[in-house]
Amino acid sequence: MFFIGQAPLLGQGWGMLRQERADYILRRLEELYPETPVPLDHTNSFTLLVAVLLSAQCTDIRVNLVTPALFEKADTAALMVKLTVAEIDAIVRPCGLAPRKAKAIRGLSEILLKKHGGNVPANFAFLEELPGVGHKTASVVMSQAFGVPAFAVDTHIHRLAQRWKLTDGRSVKRTEEDLKKLFPREAWNKLHLQIIFYGREYCSARGCDGTVCEICRTLFPQRKAPTQTTQGNSLEKRGILDIFFTHWLHFRECSPDHFINSTSNKKT
Repeated sequence: MFFIGQAPLLGQGWGMLRQERADYILRRLEELYPETPVPLDHTNSFTLLVAVLLSAQCTDIRVNLVTPALFEKADTAALMVKLTVAEIDAIVRPCGLAPRKAKAIRGLSEILLKKHGGNVPANFAFLEELPGVGHKTASVVMSQAFGVPAFAVDTHIHRLAQRWKLTDGRSVKRTEEDLKKLFPREAWNKLHLQIIFYGREYCSARGCDGTVCEICRTLFPQRKAPTQTTQGNSLEKRGILDIFFTHWLHFRECSPDHFINSTSNKKT
């Protein structure tokens, strides 16, 4: 079945090569999402960095509800270091993992002042040296703040890349490497957001199993059984355990003697 305005696809997924699937996906997502506004509200590279850090295990919508109060007090590294970890914690608590995130925000602000004149460096290595900043966060900042081609892989991209058989899904690193080989460098930054938008709207973890959404059905019209994804299935099948874990995590964070020492340096 084809949809009005849908890009033509030779072979309709039957015996298609991986590159052919990638080429179709690139065309179709451009048709669906010609504009790709950055989901996280920010006013400069520093506020974007902080917002991306807060978005770990939290929705963009919730982050955007929380950050105005934080950025009203501190929208630069110089202003952020004037706040205590406890003050930052109190503001960002709705984003989850507040003790760790607040400590990371305060810590990276200090480093930016000491090593980079208060500026966010447009450099992967320097960014990944900051507390709470891993390769994914650095990639988002490099692409969205500085326009440097990068392909940050989040849960949506990792899931869809497997459903569309663009990667074997053995690791997020492998998924990033495979996608960079399949898509032109100049498309990475926009495509990163386009895949996320499509994953949220049409091919979510529970809304599609590889046989429901338009692109899945177009690429694989003969597919009958749900696809298995390494990350998607582990999340999709937990059900009530997800709810239990969320409440347990909230309880731990609200406990006065809780400090996430074992994960204080964990990066995303």
